[in-house]
Amino acid sequence: MSRLLRVFDLERPLRDRLAAGMPTLSTCAGLILLSREILDGRPDQVPFGALDLRVRRNGYGRQVQSFEADIAIDPLGIVPFHAVFIRAPLIVSVGPDADVIASFGDNAVAVAQGPHLGLCFHPEMTDDPRLHQLFLDRAAAALEASAA
Repeated sequence: MSRLLRVFDLERPLRDRLAAGMPTLSTCAGLILLSREILDGRPDQVPFGALDLRVRRNGYGRQVQSFEADIAIDPLGIVPFHAVFIRAPLIVSVGPDADVIASFGDNAVAVAQGPHLGLCFHPEMTDDPRLHQLFLDRAAAALEASAA
């Protein structure tokens, strides 16, 4: 993804938009891209730093270790969310600027930071719209706040 951003000359525009407060919903590789530090990335891979996280690519294993699990996501209430983890990144540490909103075992799998939501899993692989709605609600609030 980093290479493609450079090939199509999108790295600077994306950095500028993130710095200006553009809300993001990053899933899986997007979470890696927006993290502060990537532990096993390519040498030419540059993290964007929008999420105060240290991550490990494919931290849960290769394709054959992909899995699904019901997880509790704090802002969504008591009904669990069915999460689909496909070669999922592992959040190794969460800095003080990010809030963990869901965990799987001892590991954070969903975080919120300002106008950003970062997920280790793929909510688009389910019929459950709650995370997408949460993102839209947070994005609208962030845009309203920046306009005020």
